[in-house]
Amino acid sequence: MSYEHSEASAQHSLSLEGRNKMSITGVLDVNGFDDSTVILTTSQGELHIRGESLRVDRIDPDMGQVLINGLVQELRYDEAAPARSLWSRLFG
Repeated sequence: MSYEHSEASAQHSLSLEGRNKMSITGVLDVNGFDDSTVILTTSQGELHIRGESLRVDRIDPDMGQVLINGLVQELRYDEAAPARSLWSRLFG
């Protein structure tokens, strides 16, 4: 499942209650999810959420918000790679 959200209005925040209820704003894209991993593109980079019995309960593309339930064991941000031109990828 994938959706695009306006980056201009994507103020990012993350709220975790008791390791089992998470609200995330500033979500630009949902890259994929299953019961052990959720991968989101946020305005602050790619966010990997790992855990057990993870369930995406709500996706609001207009607000850029995602609600997740389940046991959260790990959160990791990967910085977005800077865009490179075709020439720099071929010869750089």
